[in-house]
Amino acid sequence: MPVDFPPWPAVYAFFERWSARGMPHSLVDRLRGRIRVAAGRKEAPTAAVIDAQSVKAAETVSSAACGYDGGKKIKGQKRHIAVDTLGLLICVISTAASVQDRDGAAPLLARLREKFSTIGLVWADGGYAGRLVTWAKNVLACTIEIVKRNDDMKGFVVLPRRWVVERSFAWLMRYRRLVRCYERKPEHHEAMVLWATVHHMTRRLTRDLAGLPAHGRWSDPPPLPAPTSPDRRGKVLELLAAQPWRAWKGTELAAILGIDNVNSFRVQLSQWSHQGHINKIGPALYGPALKHL
Repeated sequence: MPVDFPPWPAVYAFFERWSARGMPHSLVDRLRGRIRVAAGRKEAPTAAVIDAQSVKAAETVSSAACGYDGGKKIKGQKRHIAVDTLGLLICVISTAASVQDRDGAAPLLARLREKFSTIGLVWADGGYAGRLVTWAKNVLACTIEIVKRNDDMKGFVVLPRRWVVERSFAWLMRYRRLVRCYERKPEHHEAMVLWATVHHMTRRLTRDLAGLPAHGRWSDPPPLPAPTSPDRRGKVLELLAAQPWRAWKGTELAAILGIDNVNSFRVQLSQWSHQGHINKIGPALYGPALKHL
């Protein structure tokens, strides 16, 4: 836990309380709707993509809640997710890794249909072919379209629609808490996935509302505008507001502003944070104050 947080039992108690009330579900639904509207889509999705991912379980997870995935050679748990065409999470279910993809998809599709009656088409890989397609059509009135890999394909090939959910898994794996399964209860692991999604969606919505392009992982960051304020504090506020999702180091700000005496500049940053002009995120890390967002 960060040093400025309360003791971990108190933080985890709030996590359990908020998760039991369905707060992460509500936040994900509201954020997803706003992102879809900002992207020019309807608020309610009409199609989805499903897939499953097996992750290793830590020693805190009981053996009764774990299983062995023979295909991936992983002992742990499997999370089944459904995302929309933008890759935004709709629902998630956690099971033992020994559960087959099509068996775990049945409750996932039922929950998906319960949340959104507008979804009538679902894309999936070849592991979901068979009786699940017939069951979904007869019971849920939902069409499952299997996107298979052709036999003549060699090496890595981006498959239509399937890459969307694979990218969503990559977004989730950036969070240390989701690299392994540490939770004793499956519903707590599902809540962790939802909270990670909330963090990802808030950052994405901030960029969309500010009209900024998405920051590519392997590309250069977007150029910063030239500060126009006459004083030093105003220039710092302009830089922080230009990229509000970023945690700025004091040395980075000093280099951009051409300040040689970094130590005195750090003292100024500390004073401005105490006065409420900027927000101190961590040791020597700064961001815009909440009143400026």
